[in-house]
Amino acid sequence: MIDEYNLEGFFFIEPRFNTLFLNFRGLLFTFGSMKKASSSNKRFWYSLDNAAKIFPAIISDEVPVVFRLTAVLKQPVKIQPFRKAVLLTEKRFPYFKVQLKEGFFWYYLEQLPAHIPIDPDFDRMCRKFSKGEALLRILVRDTTISIEFSHILTDGGGGFEFFRTILIEYAKACGKDIPVDFVYLKPDSLLSDEEYEDAYKRYFREEIPPMVKRSKAFHIPFPLNPVPRFEQSTHFVQLEQIKQVSRAKGVSITTYLVAAYLYVLQEIYEALPSSNPFRKNRIVRVQVPIDLRGIFPSKTMRNFSLFVMPELDLRLGHYTFEEALKTVYHQIQLESDEKLINKNIARNVGSEKKLYVRGIPLFLKSAILRYKSLSLGASQYSGVVTNLGKITLPDTCSEMIDYFVAIPPPPNQMLKINCGVVGFGDRLAISFGNITRSKAFENSFRQFLQSQGISMETAIKNRES
Repeated sequence: MIDEYNLEGFFFIEPRFNTLFLNFRGLLFTFGSMKKASSSNKRFWYSLDNAAKIFPAIISDEVPVVFRLTAVLKQPVKIQPFRKAVLLTEKRFPYFKVQLKEGFFWYYLEQLPAHIPIDPDFDRMCRKFSKGEALLRILVRDTTISIEFSHILTDGGGGFEFFRTILIEYAKACGKDIPVDFVYLKPDSLLSDEEYEDAYKRYFREEIPPMVKRSKAFHIPFPLNPVPRFEQSTHFVQLEQIKQVSRAKGVSITTYLVAAYLYVLQEIYEALPSSNPFRKNRIVRVQVPIDLRGIFPSKTMRNFSLFVMPELDLRLGHYTFEEALKTVYHQIQLESDEKLINKNIARNVGSEKKLYVRGIPLFLKSAILRYKSLSLGASQYSGVVTNLGKITLPDTCSEMIDYFVAIPPPPNQMLKINCGVVGFGDRLAISFGNITRSKAFENSFRQFLQSQGISMETAIKNRES
């Protein structure tokens, strides 16, 4: 029963009226936004945020748009305390317990009345979510707790806040004391409307000119794996070691890893014969997500991130690593400036506000978005490096956990490889998602770090997904 959770005013429409009401609501979305409900009458459904709108159009078995966060514990998971933690957490995050629905003009999210299931983790990772299914899955296996999120629902920042609450509540259910002043979204805290707002729209400014389209980027030429293609490998470096090396260069760990990623891409490009058609595009460019919550104040738990895309223009010649570091550092500093981020928001939000765009039927809109995802998306960058940063938890919770792993959504056939990074304790976990038959990129990346005095241990070998 949906009122079992006391959803504090999320209204419920009887099933026999759902279709009629939601079709009418779709018409309202076309010609104007629905008025926000008062705090005492929160919406049972809500529209997709600006970043999520493209994802339903491009989702497939091979491109599921699903990312995975994993905590590996020091002891096997105790299922009853864990179930209690999940029930408390899902009550606090009702806007995550939703399914994707299709209107005439837009997709939208509608509350699910059932509990979020806890499943054994024996299937392929990062699978596509089925129709009518919750847009997150909670998975347990031995000492491992994983949560997979559809990017339709949230980004890494929002997803980890949900994960953090589960882990802390699990520690409490296991008898651990949690400091009362440790800040997290506690199950008994009040729900704020801001947590499920589309924060892009709040910070959209009409007068800002949009970003210009970028040139096409180089893509690695490795042959694809047979279906199912996705494989994942995780490697560890000592956090203090890489921190010292990057600090000596005057850059952050993220900047250092992105420069290394671009440097390895340059090596792969230069090793190709001059006749190879993949040499046609001579810019190597990496997409690096940045959490906008640190730039624009927002409590939203939905998507609120954009990308900087540092690049090396190989038409200018070979870059030493020092030159790559300097280039990446300045490009990230420039592109993460609030004014340039406003241009990105203007490009993304501005188009959806146009009346003629809102009036296009969904099947046509989806076809357009699929085309745009290639022309304005994957064709413009060579890879993805996403860094969730260092995870902080109460000491009594941290002592139960060995390490974390962050796995970005499986890359498409153009990108082929991507990278997720997360720190915890004294280790940094670097995970590669790969849909090709070659491990040359991972091997070159590891060898490069070793040449810089950074040891890299392969802890989790490739696992087909």
